[in-house]
Amino acid sequence: MSLALVGVFVIAVAVLLMTAGRDEASPGSDAPGGRTDSRLVRADSRILGDKGSTDVTFVEFLDFECEACRAAYPIVEQLREKYGDRVTFVARYFPLPGHFNSGRAARAVESAARQGKFLEMYSKMYESQAEWGEKQEPLDDLFRSFAVELGLDMTTYDTDYSSAEVASRVQRDVDDGTALGLQGTPTFYLDGELLRPSSVADFEKAIEDALAK
Repeated sequence: MSLALVGVFVIAVAVLLMTAGRDEASPGSDAPGGRTDSRLVRADSRILGDKGSTDVTFVEFLDFECEACRAAYPIVEQLREKYGDRVTFVARYFPLPGHFNSGRAARAVESAARQGKFLEMYSKMYESQAEWGEKQEPLDDLFRSFAVELGLDMTTYDTDYSSAEVASRVQRDVDDGTALGLQGTPTFYLDGELLRPSSVADFEKAIEDALAK
């Protein structure tokens, strides 16, 4: 994705990060203790792309139905394009209770991840959010159609999507976020420190500083 395209989203994400969750998300009394805090990155946490060559880790707690997360998505993609060889980008599920289908979306993405299609379903959810976001009806069939498009084994997908194991996997991310004091999305951490960006430049400076340490 080009810098020009990312620039289109800068103003939108700056506003949304302040109004749709970011300034509500703050560390609680049990705040993270740094890059080794397992509540930020678990052994089975989903990684966007490949692990980076350094220990620098960028974590996003996200909700696929969240408009601010959708606005941040192309920026995160730009950051991955620029720093993905050096920085590990981790996505954590944090579906908010006010979003009717966000939990379902997270289960669909996790089910796809179990067939090696995490990144593809992750991207599909954001790219199609205008189609399904804010709907007050279950959209299991729509998400299933995404799985069909991705060529997943549908017997396995259906089993995983409705399984207690996948629901528990999503809930574990939610529990970690809650323990960290999160109240909104998207919430970003860089090497265990809460990151409050308002522009692409803020993201890049923080990452450059972390890489320079």
